[in-house]
Amino acid sequence: MPRCRRGCNGPARFGSLRSVPSNKRARQRAAREQKQAIIDKGRKRRRSYRRGAVVVVAAAAIVGIVLLVNGSTPKSAGKKTTQTTLGSATSTTTSSTTTTFATPTTQALSSAAVEPTCPSASGSTKRVTWFKTMPPDCISKTSVWLATFDTSLGNIVVKMNAVSSYAAVNNFVFLARYKYYDGIFFQRIVSGFVVQGGDPTGTGSGGVHSLPGYHFTGNEPPSSCKSDPSQSACYQVGDLALANAATASSDASQFFFVLPGGQTVLNQEPVYTIFGKVTSGLSVVEKIGAYGSEAGTPKLKIYILSLTVKQIAA
Repeated sequence: MPRCRRGCNGPARFGSLRSVPSNKRARQRAAREQKQAIIDKGRKRRRSYRRGAVVVVAAAAIVGIVLLVNGSTPKSAGKKTTQTTLGSATSTTTSSTTTTFATPTTQALSSAAVEPTCPSASGSTKRVTWFKTMPPDCISKTSVWLATFDTSLGNIVVKMNAVSSYAAVNNFVFLARYKYYDGIFFQRIVSGFVVQGGDPTGTGSGGVHSLPGYHFTGNEPPSSCKSDPSQSACYQVGDLALANAATASSDASQFFFVLPGGQTVLNQEPVYTIFGKVTSGLSVVEKIGAYGSEAGTPKLKIYILSLTVKQIAA
């Protein structure tokens, strides 16, 4: 065992004990401890901030999930949404009423005039809207027909007798079989008067080519209508007649349905060929008439989705 060099009460040289600090060292140590306390206090404050932020984010996430489940925008108590189905189209009504119908799919208008030939009984596979001259005789002069208008508001069925208005019925069957009327809308609706259609351009003028490209002379109602408008041969509600420029020689493709009230005016100017009578769907005609205006501009485009003709008697 080694011996002590200065006595055995001093520290052993092979050992190591912590020295007693001087006054200067005490001050330095106190300063370091104070600085460390400030640092620890700052760290503690930042940890508190972070914990608070986590709580806020979590609360926001919970609120977002609740809104996502129950709908992101609360509905106002005073506003209701109603869906109404009209024929093949659907309309949505809110506090401001809007109604829309799907635009029917149809073939484009003809780009050149063609020679008219009688289409097959099953109808043409290609739509034709522009012809060089009026059609030839394509139906029997004693035949009876049913025309079915499939419109945005429902079906209208019209019975047509060739005996009373051969030229008009023959022309109408000819155009219908060429899909002339498919996809067009009623371009003129005067409530309490008439519902008019038959112009593929939707303008009422037939466009630059005056479709269908020809005119013909229809069969005027008897002259007795002028002297006695009460006769059954004069205009009645549900009649289908050819529209023209106030002369029978200007008949073409356009037609109109007589609405309740319209017969009173029409009976005073019997220059429009009657060629059909509504047998089913008069209520649909009246519904269409409700979308009219005094000027004739429709409040809504109501389409003829398709128009088919069927012979029911020879």
